Amino acid sequence: MDKRFPQYDELDLPKVGEEVLKQWEAEDTFGQSLELRKGAPPFVFYEGPPSANGLPGIHHVMARAIKDIFCRYQTQKGHRVDRKAGWDTHGLPIELGVEKELGITKEDIGKKISIEEYNAACKKAVMRYTDVWNDMTRRIGFWLDLEKPYVTYHTKYIESVWHLLKKLYDEDLLYKGYTIQPYSPAAGTGLSSHELNQPGTYKPVKDTSAVALFKVKPDHASEFLFKDAFGDVFIMAWTTTPWTLPSNTALTVGPKLDYVRVKTFNPYTHEPQTVVLAKARLNAYFRPDQEQPMHAILSGALGVAEEDAFANYDKNGKLIPWQIIGEFYGHQLEGVRYEQLLPYATPEGGGDAFKVIGGDFVTTEDGTGVVHTAPSFGADDQRVARQHNIGSLTLVDLRGRFKPEVTDFAGEYVKAEYYTDGERAAEAIKQGRDKYLSVDERIAIKLKTEGRAFRVEKYEHNYPHCWRTDKPVLYYPLDSWFVRVTAKKDRLIALNKTINWKPESTGTGRFGNWLENLQDWNLSRSRYWGIPLPIWRTAEGDEELCIGSLKQLKEEIAKSVKAGVMAADPYASFKADDMSDANYDTVDLHRPYVDNIVLVSPSGKPMKRETDLIDVWFDSGSMPYAQWHYPFENEATFKEKFPAAFIAEGVDQTRGWFYTLHAIATLTQDSVAYRTVVSNGLVLDKVGQKMSKRLGNAVDPFKTLDQYGADAVRWYMISNASPWDNLKFDAEGITEVQRKFFRALFNTYNFFALYANIDGFEHDPSFLRWTPGSTEPANPALTELDRWVLARLNLLLIECDKAYSDYEPTVAARAIQEFVVEDMSNWYVRLNRRRFWKGEQGDDKKAAFQTLYRCLEVVAMISAPIAPFFSDRLYRDLTGKSVHLSNWPVQPAATVSGSEMVSAMRMIVFVSRCRR
Repeated sequence: MDKRFPQYDELDLPKVGEEVLKQWEAEDTFGQSLELRKGAPPFVFYEGPPSANGLPGIHHVMARAIKDIFCRYQTQKGHRVDRKAGWDTHGLPIELGVEKELGITKEDIGKKISIEEYNAACKKAVMRYTDVWNDMTRRIGFWLDLEKPYVTYHTKYIESVWHLLKKLYDEDLLYKGYTIQPYSPAAGTGLSSHELNQPGTYKPVKDTSAVALFKVKPDHASEFLFKDAFGDVFIMAWTTTPWTLPSNTALTVGPKLDYVRVKTFNPYTHEPQTVVLAKARLNAYFRPDQEQPMHAILSGALGVAEEDAFANYDKNGKLIPWQIIGEFYGHQLEGVRYEQLLPYATPEGGGDAFKVIGGDFVTTEDGTGVVHTAPSFGADDQRVARQHNIGSLTLVDLRGRFKPEVTDFAGEYVKAEYYTDGERAAEAIKQGRDKYLSVDERIAIKLKTEGRAFRVEKYEHNYPHCWRTDKPVLYYPLDSWFVRVTAKKDRLIALNKTINWKPESTGTGRFGNWLENLQDWNLSRSRYWGIPLPIWRTAEGDEELCIGSLKQLKEEIAKSVKAGVMAADPYASFKADDMSDANYDTVDLHRPYVDNIVLVSPSGKPMKRETDLIDVWFDSGSMPYAQWHYPFENEATFKEKFPAAFIAEGVDQTRGWFYTLHAIATLTQDSVAYRTVVSNGLVLDKVGQKMSKRLGNAVDPFKTLDQYGADAVRWYMISNASPWDNLKFDAEGITEVQRKFFRALFNTYNFFALYANIDGFEHDPSFLRWTPGSTEPANPALTELDRWVLARLNLLLIECDKAYSDYEPTVAARAIQEFVVEDMSNWYVRLNRRRFWKGEQGDDKKAAFQTLYRCLEVVAMISAPIAPFFSDRLYRDLTGKSVHLSNWPVQPAATVSGSEMVSAMRMIVFVSRCRR
């Protein structure tokens, strides 16, 4: 018996994957696929760089499978698809991990450990799990050039990034500003607005809120507030961050809003007082049934005249009488002065303070209609304070602790979350309490005791947290460098509308809304391991220079040496015209080496580098250019491979990599960076919870691949839900895919191989050819059933071609599975068994063999993008060649003609009757 078609005793997908992978590596199948398409039109794919300082998870299998699917499909369609791997090697994930390993904090760098030693530790840690990532990449069948990846810490990569920054600088799109920025004390650096808007950064918290009472000073401006006043006069202002009250320097009101004076008692000290707040907020703080009308008798529980209600006020009772004694507009309050609430320090830098000012951002949606204004800790606060020449008080340091001037709370963190559990317990002992009270709680207690609080309560709201440390951020005044993306806002929006977003709602919704509310990009990071900002400035800041290349840096160093500012060129061995890796390896542009370079200004002053690093998201967004060391070399390659035809990453990259790619491309190239983007959903556990080691529901990708094989895992993930939908990962679903789809395909092939070997079957492509101009197959031996299944096969081919080209792999997977399980296995093979069994070698038997061969061959080809290992084994067993070196199957021109579809429908009715 001819054994030309291999037969198998059992279906073992992990074993198939292992054996096929060895074949690929031995034959360099990936390299062959590229060589076959040499000179073909390119399909450009960009690989988003992962960070190799952590282990991959099961969600990375999903993400990488999606990328691989469309690269394989486009290769089959005749394109050359280069796939360059990359590694993201800078930024907070690396630094915080190294600090934890070394048992240090950011403050220890430069003291307990040098910057050079620290960065060396980061460089070592960053590629720690490269082999693990590469192993997973190979095992799931994701073809990437892993031998020549781009690496963001390489000198060539950094030089290309510097070139982009220089281009922005030259076009006045890079500037320095002292503004309020989101700042992470736990990470020790400012954050960009897109980092602050990563999924999950805003978390629901219960904070202590306080309505503080600011005592009005009597003078000409405030005279109207003291008319018929009941005790002292106070202005009410609400805050959810009592820790900012020591830094208060102004109160802001809405000039056109209505305000009232209210006669009442302090709910904590029971002292008589007159309070000022917006009229629209009265019911939030005063009960209507306790109001004392000006010229009426109070009816109800008190049963006495209004004056008696105040005279007989019982401080132990629950009823606090109140009465409106004046109304006015907000602009009448402007210029009214008040006593400093918590007089720990005086405002720095001059300017006026402790008075009421007007602001257009004040609303009556919540609070009191009066905004407590601390210019050091709010963007609106800083803006309006500058407009009115109000001084500021920054009484919190960069670690998030009160400065010594705040004597009651000096050295304490302003957010309880910055303490460890042990530190909180130690603080409770210092406080003489069984339980730790935050500074917010104790400031509120202090205000209540001193009669400077009207209401203190817990307030639940969403508060921003650092995307890497998971700790609360502060809004803090920082000297930062910004990319002026708002200058190109309209162009960013216009270009986004040309991008094919999958799903479309992400591009028009989440991403589109982000662009509509765009803010300038805070580029500065006050860290150590990353790409240094290439800007040198004089001490006075009156002269500066942005460096865009190593050649330019060498030229400026030479000027500095000549002027006697530097003793020698630290990069003397580097040759600017030598593009070899060996030459570039002689230069390290990281800190502290680049910090030691002092340049000379045109007027002869020394210029030192701005110590900031750049946002790591700028690193990854620069990969279309820096992966080729553009524009210093590979200019033709870059032009051919920009923009990308396709990228794919998780939905968390919408305001991360997707945004930075788009922003940099728009600002520097006036172009999109990618034409199609697939935004993957999350991989959750089977009940819909996010996977985490802490919850114990994380899935080990390697154990899963060992148990089920990459094909089954990939097919399950893709067929279960569209890539952009969240996937509830359940291993039982993989078992179902093995049993239903792969078992049906395996059994069908084994059935074919058994009888094909017995009969010495030889494939004849001409057997199924159509006569030109005819709607019928040329060979009359084909039965109605043969013609029906071939028609179904070709309709499937059309459907899958459209689905893959539309980036809808789930549609393709489900259609293939239905055809294999129902049409080919349950209907065609079952109803045709006798044709394969009979002894004579006639045309009818040949027709059955040729038809089933064609079905298996095409299924292998159209399944290959999703299940690359099993499809390759199946195709090799049929043809002796790798499916990944084949072209997309050609559909006969007449296979979906009208007469054929009628024939197919007749066959469906016939088969249905037979099954019944």
